[in-house]
Amino acid sequence: MHLISPEELASAIADRLARQPAVLVALDGRCGSGKTTLAAQLAERFPQSITVHTDDFYLPPSRRVTGWESIPCANMDIRRLRDEVVAPARAGQAFSYQAYSCREGAYLPPRPLGPAPLVIVEGSYSHHPSLAPYYDIRIFVTCSPDEQARRLRRREGERYSNFVERWIPLEEGYFVEYGIEEKADFEIVTD
Repeated sequence: MHLISPEELASAIADRLARQPAVLVALDGRCGSGKTTLAAQLAERFPQSITVHTDDFYLPPSRRVTGWESIPCANMDIRRLRDEVVAPARAGQAFSYQAYSCREGAYLPPRPLGPAPLVIVEGSYSHHPSLAPYYDIRIFVTCSPDEQARRLRRREGERYSNFVERWIPLEEGYFVEYGIEEKADFEIVTD
């Protein structure tokens, strides 16, 4: 894994796009580290790209296994993400999926997309081992614990304690269990 800047990442993506018709990029990393911001910057730099957020692939509570709160990735529908987005995008095909909205407690209308020369899969669990072989470039986005806390307090307000008690430990467990940080192609530190 190599430490790079967002500008160097954009250059690496441009180089890859010059050599192949479709490029699939995954941005995984710590909550509050800037994955969504980085994805938006890349989408601005590459206007014909498509960004898919892993948050759209949460499982409805009724479909989660007992004890999911302590099992990394057990709240995610990784198979659906792979079958409906990652595999077709890897093949340069159009794809469609229904995002699950936790706020509404329901699936949203289908979202037809692609094909696109660049598909960015952004969010926690995007480097899951069952997805990793499909990607051309895997980036781990991180920041210091102090910066993470500062950003999450600002972003989440009263919900910050839920991140400290539930989401951060789940993500950290996932990173360790699957060696996510070490297996990434590049790392971007956003402090």
